[in-house]
Amino acid sequence: MSDIKFSPIVVDLEEGKKYAWCTCGHSETQPFCNGAHRAAKATPPLKFECEESKTAYLCTCKKTSNPPYCDGSHKN
Repeated sequence: MSDIKFSPIVVDLEEGKKYAWCTCGHSETQPFCNGAHRAAKATPPLKFECEESKTAYLCTCKKTSNPPYCDGSHKN
């Protein structure tokens, strides 16, 4: 599989805002959940709240050891 397919997605996260990071890979709105896991009977999203506004690299390969943030696992 191509490394580009699983490259992280850069997003601007807002302080105090709640997010749902896709853990299954079925969402068409990567890196965020769109509910596709229900039909696929896959894993539910990881819900998180950002403590400070920042730009972050969110994982799309789903192998990160620091979800939802990319740790470079897609390169291995």
